[in-house]
Parts: sequence; C-alpha cells; structure tokens
Amino acid sequence: MNRTATANWSGSLTEGKGTLDTQSGAFAKTPYSFKGRFQDESGKSGTNPEELIAAAHAGCFAMQLSHFLAENGTPAENLEAKSVVTYGPAAGGGFEITESALTLVGKVPGIDQAKFKELADKAKAGCPVSKALGAIKVTLEARLA
Repeated sequence: MNRTATANWSGSLTEGKGTLDTQSGAFAKTPYSFKGRFQDESGKSGTNPEELIAAAHAGCFAMQLSHFLAENGTPAENLEAKSVVTYGPAAGGGFEITESALTLVGKVPGIDQAKFKELADKAKAGCPVSKALGAIKVTLEARLA
C-alpha cells in the first residue's frame, strides 16, 4: 500500500512559499513557508513538516491503542492523543527533529490505570509512525480521564 503527498515550492528558502496536496484531498493547496516553519509560533501562517509528523504520530498511536484496548475487552469511548514534535538547530548546522512527546487522555470503561499504561506503552512501541521515528526520542504520558 502506498500513500502520496506532493509539495510544490517556489523561490528561495526564506522568501519562497509552497503548497502541499495529499492523495486523500485532506490537504489541497495547503500553504507552507519558512515563516510558518521557523518563525510563527502560533502556527497560523500555514502548516509545516513537523506539524504533519506530529499529526501522523498522534493519529497512528491512537489507532494502534484503540486496537489493543478492544483486544483487551475494554474498547475506548474516547482517546485524545497529542504529539509535540521538537526541533531546532543541529550541532553541525541546519535543523533537526529531536523528539515526539505523546500525551494521552483516555476514557476507557472497565480498565485500571496500570493496564491502560501498559497498553499505551505497547501502542507507542508498535505503531508504524513510532517505528519510523526510531532516530528520535519518543515519550508518552498517559492517563485515564
């Protein structure tokens, strides 16, 4: 199975601008820029690769955990997973992604905190995006609502 996205960029790194399109249509001519990636902490000037990695990680993790919870006989009513991707200047120049910190709040009837944490840790280790992010630190804070 393959999934596709297309980036279209015009201009220099700092003055240029681009758009992203995805196979699903969820992103269609979605703007991204140097400002949106490196200067705008509000995130309102467009998306950026790190935000997309965070979305992919949170989404993949939540889906993987929902499967493990259902297998356990305790399907989730709701899982709110958030990923904060940290990036900044690299020691040798340029920039690098250093961490994805997952935070999870789950509403899962019939499960205790210890089992919930065990399954969440298993999902963190097993989700395909976590595996793809093996070069960086991945953390998890999980609690029941």
